[in-house]
Amino acid sequence: MKRFLLLIAFACLAILIAACGSNELEDTLDWEVQSFEGTTQEGEHFSTDDMEGEVWLANFIFTNCNTVCPPMTRNMAQVQEQLKEEGVDAQIVSFSVDPTVDHPDVLKEFGKQHGADFSNWTFVTEYTQEEIKNFAQESFQTIAVKTEGNDQVDHGTSFYLIGKDGLVKKKYMGNMEVPFEQIVEDTKTLAN
Repeated sequence: MKRFLLLIAFACLAILIAACGSNELEDTLDWEVQSFEGTTQEGEHFSTDDMEGEVWLANFIFTNCNTVCPPMTRNMAQVQEQLKEEGVDAQIVSFSVDPTVDHPDVLKEFGKQHGADFSNWTFVTEYTQEEIKNFAQESFQTIAVKTEGNDQVDHGTSFYLIGKDGLVKKKYMGNMEVPFEQIVEDTKTLAN
């Protein structure tokens, strides 16, 4: 009987070790990120194709936002800091959903105001409203709609984790009740 219990204990331990050592995320979304181009806060060309082989986080913001975008950007800055503390190599990309207003210098100032470190965080703009609307819908299954005569843009508030294979793996709350630890753990899992 002791031998049987010992075998069960070792089997359970082996299962726990295997699960903890896994570098796979469970229940991934696996949405394909489409090819998309724009201009960075530094005025340089950006393409999602440049992110091939990278682990990255993405979100959608605009600088004239009077509700969710400032806290979302501060929350992403907190994620960035925690990733840095953990030594996790990941990029961050914030796509403007108001490209007619958010010129590169405006995005750069907005990022600075909210704690962005541009060493691995890129803000992207300079495409049409229709292009960002379609990109948000097709790649991230979220909205990015600006109605005529309104200076605000309806858009999703999630943070998205994209793997080296260019697929969206997870999405998280980005404006409140942000699961910081889970984002860092999942990003670390994909980056290793």
